[in-house]
Amino acid sequence: MTNRVEELAPDAAIVLADRTAPAVFRGIAADWPAVKAADPGAYLARFDTGKPINVAIAPPEADGRLGYNADMSALTFVRDSGTLAWLFARLDTAARASPPPAIAAQAVMVPEALPGFEAENRMPLAPEGVAPRIWIGNCVRVATHHDMNSNIAVVMAGRRRFTLFPPDQVANLYIGPIEFTPAGTPIGLFDPDEPDFDRFPLAREAMAHAQVVELEPGDALFIPHMWWHHVRSLDPVSILVNYWWDEAPAPQPGLAPLDTMVHAILAFSGLPENQRAAWRAMFDEFVFGPPPDHVPEERRGIRGKLSEDSKARVRRQLGQMMSR
Repeated sequence: MTNRVEELAPDAAIVLADRTAPAVFRGIAADWPAVKAADPGAYLARFDTGKPINVAIAPPEADGRLGYNADMSALTFVRDSGTLAWLFARLDTAARASPPPAIAAQAVMVPEALPGFEAENRMPLAPEGVAPRIWIGNCVRVATHHDMNSNIAVVMAGRRRFTLFPPDQVANLYIGPIEFTPAGTPIGLFDPDEPDFDRFPLAREAMAHAQVVELEPGDALFIPHMWWHHVRSLDPVSILVNYWWDEAPAPQPGLAPLDTMVHAILAFSGLPENQRAAWRAMFDEFVFGPPPDHVPEERRGIRGKLSEDSKARVRRQLGQMMSR
């Protein structure tokens, strides 16, 4: 059984930075001119710069899925590019096909492609200065993935169904390769819309923790940092505007968390299990554990508060070690 995403009044956004669970804000963008427009394509054309937009296109037999083929040797879609007018013409043609191809322009930067859109359609939930991105497509299924940012997703046109999983369900989602992905982030092979528990038995546990919501135009969904989410567009024209940001301090140069995890995989994958268990305990203590109260603060070194000079020195030492 799945759970419903909590619905909050828009004025609850003042505590959004403290939330660690998804939340829905019904109708918060209902007054956007973009949402009220009778013809979404014509409305967006007012801001169009004519710059090419990258688009993913999957054949009808992919059934809308943007992911891997059966043996994971290739992706189910190809990349193309064209103007906004070209994209809406493709969507119009696809709407008359049965079954249609899947078409999706993903994460297009609004200030570059549609300057002026953000001034007419403001999102009070997003932090000041966060630039919106726009997603335009038809009935597309985006596989379960996560973003290393907090996210406000606003439906401009069409309906979208989100199935969300807490970060701790990663082991039950059957995540695919890290270095070969459809769009830069790993995806789950398990499809929550058509669950195959014989092939993916651990996914039963993931579904027990899943939260599901269907959004209408004008609705917004808050997705916390690194929550996994499967997204399904339900209409022939589906447009979403989203805002990504990260409340955490910027990572140290050259030490982004994902890069560090990849280095750790390389370092520990060949070790015997007893050594891996020992290192797991070390990470729990030194990486994810609290500061060592038994050590004076001025003697905690890298586990304490480092000056910028100290951080630069440690980075240089790591660089020297990695270059050997």
